[in-house]
Amino acid sequence: MKKNIFLYLFVFVSLIALYMIVNGNKIQNANQMEIEKLQDEVSALKDSVQQEKLRVLDMQYFSLENNDDALAYYDHLSLKQPTRYIEDKLLETNERRGDNPLIPYEGMESDFKINKIKVMNHKWIVADFSDGQYWGDLIIKYELKDDLSVDFTLLDHLLYTRSN
Repeated sequence: MKKNIFLYLFVFVSLIALYMIVNGNKIQNANQMEIEKLQDEVSALKDSVQQEKLRVLDMQYFSLENNDDALAYYDHLSLKQPTRYIEDKLLETNERRGDNPLIPYEGMESDFKINKIKVMNHKWIVADFSDGQYWGDLIIKYELKDDLSVDFTLLDHLLYTRSN
């Protein structure tokens, strides 16, 4: 009788060990597949980040901050951030009551004001304007003088039509 109990106990322990080995292998395989999947995803995300970095560098090509030749025009001035200074001066034209004087249109819903500004180099600016309902773009020539005043001259403009 004692011999049978040990035999049953041995078979029972053997079955539990076999179950644990098989189950452990399945878990290990599932974990390995998950690791491979995550490694592929990380690789794809790294490629995506690299593409976005290249895209950002491409977009920054026409930018005063990245144009050393254009920045050289302002070396004699004590401006730490000439782009920010020029943008601020342009935004000051929005402070007037009514439409911005650089925008050759009258606002239909409210006053046209400049929203976004891109200082391209030491001479040109591209700007976006809107009255809340209608919008357009401007190309502005500017001159930053030695006394830190800025003269703006409108070169070209367009107003988008409503697509409704």
